[in-house]
Amino acid sequence: MELLLEGVKKSYNKGKTYAVKDFSVCFTPGVYGLLGPNGAGKSTLMNMITENLEPDSGKILLDGTEIKKLGADYRGLLGYMPQQQGVYEDFTGEKFLWYMAALKGLKKMEAKEAVEELLAVVNLAQDRHKKLKHYSGGMKQRILIAQALLNNPGILVMDEPTAGLDPKERIRIRNFISEISKDKIVILATHVVSDVEYISKELLFMKAGEVVAQGTPQKLLEDMEGRVYEVLVTPEEQQYYENADVRITNVMLTPGKTALHIVSDAYPSCGEVKEARPNLEDVYLYLMEQ
Repeated sequence: MELLLEGVKKSYNKGKTYAVKDFSVCFTPGVYGLLGPNGAGKSTLMNMITENLEPDSGKILLDGTEIKKLGADYRGLLGYMPQQQGVYEDFTGEKFLWYMAALKGLKKMEAKEAVEELLAVVNLAQDRHKKLKHYSGGMKQRILIAQALLNNPGILVMDEPTAGLDPKERIRIRNFISEISKDKIVILATHVVSDVEYISKELLFMKAGEVVAQGTPQKLLEDMEGRVYEVLVTPEEQQYYENADVRITNVMLTPGKTALHIVSDAYPSCGEVKEARPNLEDVYLYLMEQ
């Protein structure tokens, strides 16, 4: 399976503001992490992939055929979890999943198996008869993840799927996404690097509607070599770095001095300096603040 986007653009305000511009990427089975700050164009892009929005120009093709020509056949392959989605507050969790299964056209036995399995996967089996208005924010997030998976989609699009989850649930959902990605195209948008750094075969960094970097986590980290430092500084030296053209990603107090984790194109000019191993948060900060 191949989902190809060619020169996709989407603008607002009569073409004055581009949410997505010249986006060209080929997706194949596996997890793709789509990273960028709020307003980068991630949600607009996903709304075009799921046909909730139509591009101004460019093409979106599945195995060589434009998705708008595939119609219901394409939509039947989709699972979508938007960042914000209303739920029927008086439905129980189980009833909500049965309702969504009916909308997706699942047969009764298929729906029964899927609902049972997914309630367990998202750790809501014990809360299946509780009304959604009594669910916490994290529980609602998990039920929305479950509905996206009901039809065993070939293309799974998820916008901030772990928002509001505690660390244990984030890990649980992240591992599950990784397990099911072998035969699915999974596009997972977030601005939290840890959500995608270990499970993505490729990361795409978006800024102002464009892809500013793309590659495997290993390749992106290799490209950052020689730009990341640990610097032990006095209060005066720390003040210098706070006013300089560097990116301070971490500050740790130590007896007498402060340790700064710095991202910089130039070798730091003061303090006790040593090169450090880059992480993906360094990559994110470097790309987003250029």
